[in-house]
Amino acid sequence: MTSPSSTTTGQQVSAGRSVVAQHSTTWSLPVQPVGSTRTLQTVKDAEGQVTSRVRRTLLPGGLRVITEQMAGVRSASIGVWVAVGSRDESPALHGCSHFLEHLLFKGTRERSAMEISVALDEVGGEFNAFTAKEYTCFHARVLDEDLPLAVDVLGDMITNSLLSAEDVEAEREVILDEIAMHDDDPDDVVHNLFAEQAWGDSPLGRPIAGTVESITALTREQIARFHRRHYRPATMVVSVAGNVDHASVVRQVRRAFGRNNFLVGDEPPTRPRTGAKARRVRAGTASAHRQLEQVNLVLGMRGLTRNDPRRYVLGILNTTLGGGTSSRLFQEVRERRGLAYSVYSFGSHHDDAGLVGVSVGCLPAKVDEVLEVVRAELARVAAEGITAEELARGKGQLRGGLVLGLEDSGARMSRLGKAELVYGELLSIDEVLARVEAVTLAEVRALAAELFTQPEVLAVVGP
Repeated sequence: MTSPSSTTTGQQVSAGRSVVAQHSTTWSLPVQPVGSTRTLQTVKDAEGQVTSRVRRTLLPGGLRVITEQMAGVRSASIGVWVAVGSRDESPALHGCSHFLEHLLFKGTRERSAMEISVALDEVGGEFNAFTAKEYTCFHARVLDEDLPLAVDVLGDMITNSLLSAEDVEAEREVILDEIAMHDDDPDDVVHNLFAEQAWGDSPLGRPIAGTVESITALTREQIARFHRRHYRPATMVVSVAGNVDHASVVRQVRRAFGRNNFLVGDEPPTRPRTGAKARRVRAGTASAHRQLEQVNLVLGMRGLTRNDPRRYVLGILNTTLGGGTSSRLFQEVRERRGLAYSVYSFGSHHDDAGLVGVSVGCLPAKVDEVLEVVRAELARVAAEGITAEELARGKGQLRGGLVLGLEDSGARMSRLGKAELVYGELLSIDEVLARVEAVTLAEVRALAAELFTQPEVLAVVGP
């Protein structure tokens, strides 16, 4: 058995008016006996009062329950994270993860679809789900006193859904409408086109929702087999944050997920995906014709994988290049030249793949000039790097965004779920801020020179 190493950081971080001293534990999927609980992080304020505590319990079958007790809030957020997404689908199952996400809201042996909706609506809760390329998440945010209800509803949906033939046919039409809706959104179309050009006919290059052809062909039996194969305790993490007590949450999860002997066996928890190196990107241009007033384009190239240690460097580079109104692209493309209303840069990360890019919407007559300006800015930052002033401003933006974002219980819940399921480690806020602060001008310049001199991927949608 391995134990996590505990460290006490000496750095103090100003968050509002309070100074927070963090006693943190960074862990990499600690090996725990079934039923055991570990404290992973404790955060104290300047007076020594605990403001946050993260604990983790392993239940039978490999289900992980991880909570963060937050002082001074009256809400609680819960997420059930499942280690399956669109990249786990064969061509015959394209769109199955997203289809299944919809179906789990359609009714269980204990609740109808209406009763599932009413349960959270009548207590003013927020309730939803989403499918990504590498995971699926079902989440809710409620008053702290209503957390047992949210846990029970989610447990019922995950372990007790009917997946009836009638529901499959009804929801098939809903998903086809959703695909049509996305196909009418030029921003969705251009980013899907960009991914397809970059990754080709691979799961990463396909749209998460599937296609009309793949959704029409999926059968109830295929979806049910997919559910049995991928929705197992070992592939799931239940993350909860807010005004919660860990022991109480564990008891609630045991009851809610204990239906139909779901919590049985000794399968170890699924480990995060670990790609050896970033996969190649297919350079080139892809276009789609749409009768629109604007042209939407995305210009990019290969980026960084999810666990690349340089991701903090990329965060500052991205912020400087196109991450806000003071960024180079916003100032040059919109403010100085008036070429576009919307322009921003981005980075997308997977375990073995990554992309960086610039997204712009402009009038058709301005496309050539927009591309010329964007390419010139990428070339300039690749050749010269950024200034000391831009580095300081980028660090400030990242620090503020991180600390302010984590004041919400939903953001804390997401942080826990992704740390456990996707990253395999939980860094304290101090540790993340220290890594951001450690970024140097030389590192930003070196990364810009590496990324922005690669072959281009260009996607264009418009008239």
